[in-house]
Amino acid sequence: MLSLSLSPARTLALSYRHETAALSHRTKLLADLPRNSSSLSFNTLRYSVDYKETAVVMAKKRRGLTAICCAAPLTTRNLQWISTISSAVLMLTKGTAIQKSFLVPLFALQAPASIISWIKGEYGVWTAFLALLVRLFFFIPGELELPFIALLLVLVSPYQAMNLRGTQQGAIISLLIAGYLAFQHFSRAGSLQKAFDQGSVIATLAIICITVVSCFFLI
Repeated sequence: MLSLSLSPARTLALSYRHETAALSHRTKLLADLPRNSSSLSFNTLRYSVDYKETAVVMAKKRRGLTAICCAAPLTTRNLQWISTISSAVLMLTKGTAIQKSFLVPLFALQAPASIISWIKGEYGVWTAFLALLVRLFFFIPGELELPFIALLLVLVSPYQAMNLRGTQQGAIISLLIAGYLAFQHFSRAGSLQKAFDQGSVIATLAIICITVVSCFFLI
């Protein structure tokens, strides 16, 4: 009888102990919750700072890529087009006293490969033939003589002469021609201010372009 009366009391005591342990465990979790939340907020802040630093690094890389892209247009083909257009402007303009016949070999040395291949092709031959017929029977202005001579020079030039294109020897010859033309232009203009007058500013800019392009080819 005594053992039966004590068994429920023991069961009640064990149940009370389990409830007390569970309550203490819950209390400990609630006490640790602010720490976990502060740690979580700190981790979030650190992630935000890391993300901002990564964004700054990516922005710097993009700026460097933009600088490279801006420098990309200075290719050999673009420089050849600048020199060709400048030579054509000097052939046609009247605001300079240079000896324009030097522009013909400069054009042959620095013209883009697409123009040289077009001149040496069938269309170039027919263009030269028709221009020669017009020159024989009709009057051609003096400004158009040099483009016609440049066309004929490229057509009849041997491959040994055309092989100078794109070489250091060709770049040296081009720089000498450009330097001589620049000396003629600025010395005959009288002064630097007169070279940039309204009637000579286009020729001056074209002279500067062919000189700078020739320097780039030599570098």
